[in-house]
Amino acid sequence: MTSPIQCAEVRRVWLSALHQLALADGDFSEGERRALADHLSKTLPDADLNWDGLPPVQDSDLAEAFAADPTLAEQFLRSAVVVSLADGHLSAMELALLHHWADLLGCDQSPLKGLQPCDAPTSARSIHPLEPLKQWLDALDPSDPAVAGFIVSLIPAQCPFERDIVLFGHKLVHIPPMCKLNPLYDQLVGLRFRCLGRLPEDEQLRISRRDCSA
Repeated sequence: MTSPIQCAEVRRVWLSALHQLALADGDFSEGERRALADHLSKTLPDADLNWDGLPPVQDSDLAEAFAADPTLAEQFLRSAVVVSLADGHLSAMELALLHHWADLLGCDQSPLKGLQPCDAPTSARSIHPLEPLKQWLDALDPSDPAVAGFIVSLIPAQCPFERDIVLFGHKLVHIPPMCKLNPLYDQLVGLRFRCLGRLPEDEQLRISRRDCSA
């Protein structure tokens, strides 16, 4: 993104849509939901929105915000792809929403061809080259701190394709990185680093301390 998002309403629609996508597959715990809602409330303190109960963004809102600016629309779609990949699991519901938004905004859908839902049967998955998708994501560099902060809040500091299941402070099981989206790890980590650089120094320090204690 070459310039900050100037319009507060465009920013609200942007973040509301990403929030909707993050919750689309139901893979968010209550704690994650609260953390995301808290982040959004701090990002847009004047929005006066109930992020926990926010209704889905309407197609008309997205079209009004992005359809007239192809560059902005593509940057929005790239950020939406990142949100769908952030937990290392891309669902069919998330992928369908990405294709719908790309069609609605008139975006080039060819980079999305490299994406396959992780919950699809193995026999139904086709192999697509990921290099165009990698380059497409590498070109995303949100200059708006609100969008950058949202992305940082979703991408874990450690590998987003593996996780520890922890209960009462004790690790119960480690889930290894098995998803076929694993080749995009470098793109997500690089993007998180670029987004951190867009945040104020005090916010960067707070996030770095949180990452070190995780």
